[in-house]
Order: sequence, then structure tokens, then C-alpha cells
Amino acid sequence: MDREPADFASLQRLLRKPAPAAPGERCDYCAVPLPEDHGHLIDMQGRRIMCSCRPCYLVFEPQGAAQGRYKAVPTRYAELSDLVLDDAGWDRLQIPIGLAFFFFNSAEVRTIALYPGPAGATESQLDLAAWAEIVAANPALQTLAPDVEAVLLLRRDGATRCFIVPIDSAYKLVGIIRTSWKGFDGGSEAWNKIEAYFAELRERSAGREPARGYR
Repeated sequence: MDREPADFASLQRLLRKPAPAAPGERCDYCAVPLPEDHGHLIDMQGRRIMCSCRPCYLVFEPQGAAQGRYKAVPTRYAELSDLVLDDAGWDRLQIPIGLAFFFFNSAEVRTIALYPGPAGATESQLDLAAWAEIVAANPALQTLAPDVEAVLLLRRDGATRCFIVPIDSAYKLVGIIRTSWKGFDGGSEAWNKIEAYFAELRERSAGREPARGYR
């Protein structure tokens, strides 16, 4: 049976972000002022996302830097246009809304699936065997970086669009849903914003727009 944590509680525990420092955002590690377009780090101990200047980002980018305390959020946007997922496979995920995202939480040592619902969000009791079958049929999903990347699935009219995105981009989707979702189906305002969000993902995945953060 699914449970409904308040406001995507599971993801927000991982991605709690402090309010920006006036008069503008600063690097949460060294406090230098930041441009609007900047990178992010995950503080694995504090379970929060941190804004980062380029030097700090590069220091913590190598895997295992700072004994794994911080993880650099990558800038990969990739659309899996050949995703193998039929109706039966989707049904086995037991996600009633055609929108969900997945990420591997290394603290809980499991993949977490979240989808929108009337209370704001629902964490699915993910059928791990069903998810493992999807990952096995789609090797690109095996490249997902724990904690810092997410898989987004948008299923409409029997077809599924799939994207691998930085976890902070998934956090942006959380914000869209939190502020605009109404009722069980979300309403037209929410879906218009979600469609615009996915249109931006398609642009980034096609390389027609620079990815945020640092390469």
C-alpha cells in the first residue's frame, strides 16, 4: 500500500536547500557570490543540496572526494528515446498517474519512486522486481548515479518519455507540483507547467541549450 509523505518528504530530506543569502546566492561551502547559473553539491551527512562555485565544485567532483561527504551534482540531461516499457511493465510499477521519478537513495540503500497525488505527493511502494526488469531491459538506466541523478517517466496515451536528469532538476519538478497540483489529476495549470518543464528537458537533452552548472 502506498504512503503519502508530506511534500515529497523522502526527497526533500535529501535535497533540503537553505534560503539564499542576501543580496544574492553564495557558495554554501566558501561563501563567494554566485551567478544565477551555478553548480550544486549534495551534502550527504546533512542531507541537503548546496549551491557551489566552480572551484568548490571541481574539488568535490571526483568520486570519493572528502571521504564521500559531498557529491557533485552532474549536468547530464539524456532522453532515452528507445525506452523498453510496455503497458504490462508500467502496470507492475503500480503507479496510477502517468508521471513518476526514481532515484537511488544510498542512505536507505533502495530506489525510491515518487508520483503526484491529491495530498501533494505519494511515495510508491515500488515493486523492486518490476523496476529491476525495466533496468535490465534498458541498460542506460544502469548508469544512474546514486543520490545525484534521477529518472523521470512521463506516460501519455500509451507512450512513455524517459529522461535521466540531475537530481536538482527533479527537485525543480517537485516545486512545480507542490505549487500547482490540484485534485487527483492535477488540473490543467499543473499539466501545462509540467509539459513546459519536459519541453525544456527535451531541449537540454538534444544539446540545444547549455546544461546548468559546470562541465
